[in-house]
Amino acid sequence: MKQDVRGLVAALLPALVLALWTAALALGLAATFAAEQRQTLWPLLQERIALVLMAWLLVSLVLGLLLQRAWRHWGAASARLAEQAQALVQGGVQRELAVPGAAELQALQGAFNALVQQRGALQAGLDERVQAAARDIELERSRLAALMAELTHSVVVCNLDGRILLYNARARLQFRALSDAVAAGAELLGIGRSIYAVFDRALVAHALESVQQRLQRGAANPSAQFVTGTRGGQLLRVQMAPVRDPAQPGLLVGFVLMLDNITRDFADENARDRMLHRLTEDSRASLGNLQAAVELLDDPELDAATRERFQGVVRDEVAAMSRRIRAVAEHTTQAMKTRWPLEDMQGADLLAAAARRIAQQLDCRAVADDVAPALWLEVDSYSLLQTLLYLAGRLVDEYQVRLVQLRLAQHEGRAQLDLLWSGAPLSTETVTGWETDTIRVGEEGSALTVRDVVERHGGAFWFERERVRHANLFRFLLPLAREGRALEAATVLQRDSRPEFYDFDLFGAREDDAALGERRLLELSFTVFDTETTGLAPRAGDRIIQIGATRIVAGKLRRQEVFEQLVDPERDLPAAGIAIHGITPAMVAGQPHIGTVLPAFHAFAQDTVLVAHNAAFDMTFLQIEEARSGVRFMQPVLDTLLLSAVIHPQQESHSLEAIAERLGVTILGRHTALGDAMVTAEVFLKMVPLLAAQGITTLAQARDAAQKTYLARVQY
Repeated sequence: MKQDVRGLVAALLPALVLALWTAALALGLAATFAAEQRQTLWPLLQERIALVLMAWLLVSLVLGLLLQRAWRHWGAASARLAEQAQALVQGGVQRELAVPGAAELQALQGAFNALVQQRGALQAGLDERVQAAARDIELERSRLAALMAELTHSVVVCNLDGRILLYNARARLQFRALSDAVAAGAELLGIGRSIYAVFDRALVAHALESVQQRLQRGAANPSAQFVTGTRGGQLLRVQMAPVRDPAQPGLLVGFVLMLDNITRDFADENARDRMLHRLTEDSRASLGNLQAAVELLDDPELDAATRERFQGVVRDEVAAMSRRIRAVAEHTTQAMKTRWPLEDMQGADLLAAAARRIAQQLDCRAVADDVAPALWLEVDSYSLLQTLLYLAGRLVDEYQVRLVQLRLAQHEGRAQLDLLWSGAPLSTETVTGWETDTIRVGEEGSALTVRDVVERHGGAFWFERERVRHANLFRFLLPLAREGRALEAATVLQRDSRPEFYDFDLFGAREDDAALGERRLLELSFTVFDTETTGLAPRAGDRIIQIGATRIVAGKLRRQEVFEQLVDPERDLPAAGIAIHGITPAMVAGQPHIGTVLPAFHAFAQDTVLVAHNAAFDMTFLQIEEARSGVRFMQPVLDTLLLSAVIHPQQESHSLEAIAERLGVTILGRHTALGDAMVTAEVFLKMVPLLAAQGITTLAQARDAAQKTYLARVQY
């Protein structure tokens, strides 16, 4: 680099100047001596030439070090100031410069900081105007995002290349359930990812062609449906609708997929069809036997033994038909039990709804005044409300109860819901009868019983006498809502914004034939990753213990699309490493091995460019494990360490902390794989405009520039 050469020249310059000065002095003195004097002096100098050279070398070394230090402090300070100023200008960083140097440089730095403050004030004013102008558009987008997030159906929107640009929370949960890789930290769904990782490309193309044909024939709202199976054996019913260009309604820019998992429905329908078929066939045979027996029984000349035998046939066929009808009735009841899915519901809302319905439909007051706050249940709210209303109705009708109380608490990992009243206790026979009778509320009846509803929830139900309060109660034990898989990424995710499951800018993104290296950095998708390891020597037995990654698509960091997984290294964890990354042996015990995790990470990073800080270190670990896992990482790799040396060659440090400070990136979760990946991703996004300012805009240009830095020679 040019600046490095100037520093080297500063170190060597004293030696050269001193040598020239000494040579000039010697020649000048020699010119003043006569020939005899020079002949006399030369033997004396030859004996002391080594001493002269040592003195010259020592003085040159001291002066060189002093001059090089002076260059770094005075001369290179202006270059460092220029690099940091460029980061402020090109990267949009808002912070004050603090580069040591001469008084004139400090004055220039002060003036520059004043300009930065003025720019910040002007930028703030401009941002306010832009935000005010874009408020209506952002409001519409937020409404759409909110609508998509709350839909109970799975919805995925793709551009014509099959790249996902919008999905809702329901789709994310459904795809996670379909993915075998979730247990190893990966997910199938993500902004910019291909829908063809789930669905067959030819199947989607056929449906899209059908939609286009109907659109060309003048259909107002064309759509197509297909059923497909997943790798996990699930059946999905998919409805496709087109997304049209508002300016050219006949031009498609993408498509919407509405998904419904029909695996259970399909199995239930098959079972019901088989049962009805058996019932029909067996009943036809039974009816034939009954008809023949009845006709013979009408014969007055039939002897007693034959009559008894045919009467036995009638009894057996009637019993067989009764069993078959009872089996169909039980199957229907079981289907009714599972018709309504269990959903998360806040306990306070459930009890408030129950109290309101009891007061509205029964001659009875209901209060819910003892409810544990923020308690969420996983219940079928409809059947449970019907059950509470049914029990309260029996109390009102048969025991003239005029006040019931509802309360809810958490007890030993379950929700404890009580229906209380004052009065005489119920007998065991009465409670059993109420529990096994079919639920009936007013004119509405159901095939379900209280016991059926409790079994549906995997809970328990009993009657109890509360002697302290002189009250009776029905107690239900119900399941609590599952918290779900809590990502450790919570410490680095933005908590004050809606999860970003959409990017409408990708409607215009189309795959082309341009080579990957010639594509602009802003157009590419990146997987930014980091690893935590047992040590720093991958070729001496150290292993990966954690992989964390996030995605950058269309120039935006997708904070909700992360990969994070601990790995069992199958070896001891050194205490020195535990002090740094905080991962203990207990945390990795029972975690999947690298042979399971690496294929999942490979799927997560598919069709993207890998980005890491000091990527040579992380890639060495991945490459060593490739043989065990059966996958290879063939995609291009960018290293923020090398890119920092390209952008800021005069800076003294290119550590992740130093780069983040220069570029105004806040560090959270340091020395965790996902935390470091998040910081690296933000740093990389700040670097892209700085690289563009140097004419580096494509992937190939970035890789070439990085390989020319002196740090590119580091190997592991």
